[in-house]
Amino acid sequence: MNQILNLPGEVCKHPPGEFMPIINRNRCEGKADCVNACPFGVLGTKKFGRTELPGLNLVGMIKLWVHGGVQADVLDAGLCHACGLCVKVCPEQAITIGRTGAA
Repeated sequence: MNQILNLPGEVCKHPPGEFMPIINRNRCEGKADCVNACPFGVLGTKKFGRTELPGLNLVGMIKLWVHGGVQADVLDAGLCHACGLCVKVCPEQAITIGRTGAA
């Protein structure tokens, strides 16, 4: 199994492209902690319009409005090593890691 050392104490156990971050749009507040934590440039922030996120509940719509439409976004899922750093640092617990289906 591939092991890539990221940060002190952090080891990625998967090759890139098998897993990817999944962002819960109803929770994300676009604070970008996940963007800063990712050593592979998988995540970024993006300004979304309400029509781009049709599945938002009322709380999600309010968060989107309050934060100017900015949320985390997956820029390149193929770079994800499933290290979980983004999951660990997200203050809203809005990120999980899931299989891409490519593996």
